[in-house]
Amino acid sequence: MPEPLYYRSATELTALMRAGELSARETVAAHLARIEEVNPAVNALVTYLPDAAMTQAAAADERFAAGDWDGPLHGIPVAHKDNHLTKGVRTTFGSRIHAAYVPDRDDLIVERMKNAGVVMLGKTNVPEFVAGGHTFNEIFGVTRNPYDLDVTAGGSSGGAAAALAAGMHPVADGNDMGGSLRLPAGYCNVVGLRPSAGRVPVYPAVDGWCGLSVQGPMARCVDDVALLLSVIAGPDRRSPLSLEEDGTRFASIADGGLAGRRIAFSTDLGGSVPVEPEVRRVVEQAAKTCQDAGAFVEEACPSFDGAGECFRTLRAWQFEAALGDLFDANPDLVRPSLYENMLAGRRLSGREVGRAALLRTELFHRMREFLGTYDGLILPVAPLPAFDADLQYPPFVCGLAQPDYLGWMETACHVTVTGHPVIAMPAGFSTAGTPLGIQIVGRHRGEGQLLSMAKDFEHRTQHASIRPTLAIPPAGHRSTEDTVR
Repeated sequence: MPEPLYYRSATELTALMRAGELSARETVAAHLARIEEVNPAVNALVTYLPDAAMTQAAAADERFAAGDWDGPLHGIPVAHKDNHLTKGVRTTFGSRIHAAYVPDRDDLIVERMKNAGVVMLGKTNVPEFVAGGHTFNEIFGVTRNPYDLDVTAGGSSGGAAAALAAGMHPVADGNDMGGSLRLPAGYCNVVGLRPSAGRVPVYPAVDGWCGLSVQGPMARCVDDVALLLSVIAGPDRRSPLSLEEDGTRFASIADGGLAGRRIAFSTDLGGSVPVEPEVRRVVEQAAKTCQDAGAFVEEACPSFDGAGECFRTLRAWQFEAALGDLFDANPDLVRPSLYENMLAGRRLSGREVGRAALLRTELFHRMREFLGTYDGLILPVAPLPAFDADLQYPPFVCGLAQPDYLGWMETACHVTVTGHPVIAMPAGFSTAGTPLGIQIVGRHRGEGQLLSMAKDFEHRTQHASIRPTLAIPPAGHRSTEDTVR
């Protein structure tokens, strides 16, 4: 039995529309109905524009009838992440400071998606200033996991991942510094790609040279991630790290990407982070899947020594540079832990920042040399299954107390500072029934090969095809505005 329209892939939807078998209005209407059914419980979309979306869809149908095809994403409904600027549409960054902010321009990633034909549904929820691996803020409340409304959807692209999993739209834009594309993908049974810096040019950007935070695609399947990457990748002179390679090469990804590959795996990043047994089991099973696909697989990992220090230092430095003046002007409107993050950056010495830069270079070369031997490295996305959505972060991992909201995220943060592309994708489920993901690290600027390996893994496991059974709570169920502890 075919899936409902709201769970069809963007690749399939565009093919149907291009063949004249489906209209943009039918596509958008199906997703709007799904949003109205499930979003009150999940709280993924926080700005909702149904009338404008139907107007855009009607215009797309009229252009198609006149012989004009908008592009690779013609008629595809999308809600943009709420830290990506959207011209004329509220963009809050999950912060009370920007609760009423309406930009007069689009981010480049949004501009490219619009030019490719998307229909904007609204905006997806984020943590305050997209800080952390759990999505909640004081404007819109908590985003809940469609597979279990009592647990986190991850973050910071938690609204995007939850919307994808619940069938609210088929592709999504996100960004990733310490795991913001990967952690929610792992927890919501979807796919998120953190590309190499410059693959998706970023503009505007406070620091266009850093590349610690990148933008990238999310979807329910690898083919759709690749389709969106083909739209948002490609050169732009306003981004100094922008790669010259045209993004259209990613529009089609080869099958059978695992056979003959050399794949390494580690359940705990070479012993550098604590990881709970359920997660280890999923990583080991993923390695076996690759071996059964004809890959040579062995347990191996480069050293991540210094990765935690490197990430925390560079993140704090960027936090202060980007947000210091704004936080100083609005101290009562900023979560105390975020204000302290900014102050930590202000207290850094030049020597500390310089040491972090050198560590980052060393970590890049360790991974580069390691992937000279292997084609990919399989790692856990998160160290534990999805935790209680009413917590700010899990207080313990493997019985070890976590120092702050960054402590439990090291499985993702450590990979960030290597500068290599990495894809997070479905890999199984916990005993409680919530999704668990893996991340596969690929060679620097080797997104094509990485996507091909991921597509083969997806085809062989079929985890991505398992949809949530959303039990819509009755009136009186916990509100999305509940206080997070």
